[in-house]
Amino acid sequence: MARERTVVRGIVLRSVDTKESDKILTVLTAEKGKISVVAKGARSRRSRVTAVTQLLAYAEMTLSESRGWQYLTEGSPIMLFDKVKADIELLALASYFAELTEAAAYEEAESGAVLSLLLNALYALGELKKPQVLVKAAFELKLMATIGFEPLADACAYCGRPDPVDPVLDIRGGVVCCKACGGREKFSMPLTGGSLAALRRVLYGDPKRLYSFALAEGDLARLADAAEAYVFTTLERGFKTLDFYKGLRPSASL
Repeated sequence: MARERTVVRGIVLRSVDTKESDKILTVLTAEKGKISVVAKGARSRRSRVTAVTQLLAYAEMTLSESRGWQYLTEGSPIMLFDKVKADIELLALASYFAELTEAAAYEEAESGAVLSLLLNALYALGELKKPQVLVKAAFELKLMATIGFEPLADACAYCGRPDPVDPVLDIRGGVVCCKACGGREKFSMPLTGGSLAALRRVLYGDPKRLYSFALAEGDLARLADAAEAYVFTTLERGFKTLDFYKGLRPSASL
């Protein structure tokens, strides 16, 4: 009996070599969420699907199912993000985005918003040349919000002030508050007026203009520290790709 075939559009979050010339891919799609795909012979020089099995390849893929596994039978690249891959720092940051997305995305669940978020982040890095620190912070915060862990930032969670005094992000509670109102010291990331405004813009603003703002160096540093800490606390894990990225630019300034 012929295998049932489906056509999906997705981006490769992870590619693992297996057997002599095969790969097992983790692919994020809008309709099916995160799926595993076997790409037989993908490492062979004669393979016609090699391009679409690369990390970060966004492609249209024809899949066939057998014994519970999805097999890649055809693939057509849509975007390979060559400008990102040509720069080691951008590639390292993009690899972190992929690993973070894999950790956050759900299987067998509609994931169009997460897919669009990742594609736009890669485009902002490679084509728009947006500052890496800004893209990283905005991506981390928006991803957490998209999967259901949006911090409450419209006012102090305790006294209700719309302009919290000495604002902090409580990364354990997922709220913004005045430092004196309830910010637990261990889990409080200090914010400035500028970084709080940027946090609100990321969470509540137009997703199409997610990276269309600029911040002073100090404000951006506070936003970046808070965003990274919030990811670690929410997902309760670290990321090797982020460690590698930081190792490439240990003394880089914002």
